[in-house]
Amino acid sequence: MKFSADVSSSRRKSRKAHFSATSDVRRKIMSAPLSKELREKYNVRSIPVRKDDEVMVVRGTYKGREGKITQVYRKKWVIHIDRVAREKVNGATAPIGISASKVVVTKLKLDKSRLAILERKGKKEAMKQ
Repeated sequence: MKFSADVSSSRRKSRKAHFSATSDVRRKIMSAPLSKELREKYNVRSIPVRKDDEVMVVRGTYKGREGKITQVYRKKWVIHIDRVAREKVNGATAPIGISASKVVVTKLKLDKSRLAILERKGKKEAMKQ
């Protein structure tokens, strides 16, 4: 059932838009939910992930692992977390890509622009209630 005349409901077009998305669009798609404490504090449900945020994996093999984001790999749609890596045959460690939607942000790296985003989103959420 189609709700908006402005947006296509075609699977083909949706997939094309998703996989050929530009970096700025990918940033927004690669958002992660905030922890319950942060959600209460900022009145915001989710935020685009960023390097140096602290996250906890909530799904998959690495469930329960906590760590700091070392890289947001937008091209591959994954994030790399410092304590989530595997040992290679030659002894080197390789980071494991985790989907941003499968983590919960436990601590934010805040700067002026990030605070502005939280402020703006928090007001929007308050108006809905």
